[in-house]
Amino acid sequence: MIAQETQRNWKPIIKQFEAVVGKDGVVRRKEELLTYECDGLASYRQRPALVVLPRTTEQVAEAVKICDQNQIPWVARGAGTGLSGGALPVEDCVLIVTALMKRILDVDLENQRIVVQPGVINNWVTQAVSGAGFYYAPDPSSQIICSIGGNVAENSGGVHCLKYGVTTNHVLGLKLVLPDGSIVDVGGSVPEFPGYDLTGLFVGSEGTLGIATEITLRILKTPESICVLLADFATVEESGAAVADIISSGIIPGGMEIMDNLSINAVEDVVATGCYPRDAGSILLVELDGLEVEVATSKQRVAELCKKNGARNITTASDPETRLKLWKGRKAAFAAAGHMSPDYFVQDGVIPRTQLVGVLKEIEALSEKYGYAIANVFHAGDGNLHPLILYDNSIPGALHKVEELGGEILKLCVKVGGSISGEHGIGADKKCFMPDMFSETDLETMQWVRQVFNPKGLANPGKIFPTPRTCGESAKAQNLGQFKQSEVF
Repeated sequence: MIAQETQRNWKPIIKQFEAVVGKDGVVRRKEELLTYECDGLASYRQRPALVVLPRTTEQVAEAVKICDQNQIPWVARGAGTGLSGGALPVEDCVLIVTALMKRILDVDLENQRIVVQPGVINNWVTQAVSGAGFYYAPDPSSQIICSIGGNVAENSGGVHCLKYGVTTNHVLGLKLVLPDGSIVDVGGSVPEFPGYDLTGLFVGSEGTLGIATEITLRILKTPESICVLLADFATVEESGAAVADIISSGIIPGGMEIMDNLSINAVEDVVATGCYPRDAGSILLVELDGLEVEVATSKQRVAELCKKNGARNITTASDPETRLKLWKGRKAAFAAAGHMSPDYFVQDGVIPRTQLVGVLKEIEALSEKYGYAIANVFHAGDGNLHPLILYDNSIPGALHKVEELGGEILKLCVKVGGSISGEHGIGADKKCFMPDMFSETDLETMQWVRQVFNPKGLANPGKIFPTPRTCGESAKAQNLGQFKQSEVF
């Protein structure tokens, strides 16, 4: 329920924001605020009281100060593509949107770094340096629309995280606006700085510690040679076994992805690559990069291991156009799910690679138990699963059952030694499952860190950590009620 505006006198506050960002930088009309009432996790909606659109670090700082002075909760938002509700507004809050902060501030090719504002789209970074033979490695599937600020907040990964790591491995330094409006610099222009790793602490903090307004990223030289292999299998288990053998052989591909039959047919219906055999139980995409002789040797070995595990056909591509065509379907998998079902619910869990085959069988059993089809698309090399649960939200009670099914998948991931998130974050969606992964002492320690940066609890309240109000049904979560009210935001 939206809070009544009469509870707070917004008129003078709006004037304060307008003095900072201009009248065009404040969104206040209810019909316009509807645009911002959810992020990519569209199952949950909450309209913010106001939206503020700053363009500079100083404007962000002044906007945060206004919130701090008036005790107004605020939530940072980038492109709104997050899938865990991390940018979901809370009741009676101000949404600080960085979409207009889209300048590339500096390009330093000699030292392989680039400085950007948080609203810069992920793919723009590579476009800015590709002509000089460089690229930016983290590449979420939404890279043509997601922003770097959001990637930093969620510690996003992507296809190439297997070999090159996730966002935190490519962030050298940050200019931050803290929850009291102060501006600080952490990290710097070189990979290793003495002292506490505050850059690493901030990346993945989901807007609970402040807002990054300038981000120094590491860029890489484009590999001498790149080759993509597409192998199709009769079952998902066979492709999973091939993944385990490839890693065990000592080969670390640039990326390694699996899609099941449901996903294959969905993307072929939508993007018609013509590359994915519709009768395959699964396909495995393997990208190899490096020196030409290294790629040639690895390509032969990967093909052998795929055939050993039952690959029916293997297609290879070294030219950019064909490589892009082979990847096109995988990049469109989430969008294609929307054509299979009125709604879908995506989860993001991580498991050890050795548990891949067994976990996929368990997910299939859960699908049959709950009666919902599940399309499996995942970063196979690092065990990051993205099960897409297909459902119809117009059916009463469907969302609740789907959430329950998604929770069972996350608990399964933890049970086999994995994690409840690989790259989508915790946000509002998974916070009830934090006690399944962390002890009370672990969670209390995390809260201490949060309180140091965010003592008033105004920055993205209600995210990451379980609260009695939202997780009262969980016995473990109820135990967290021993925290003081100021400790659970």
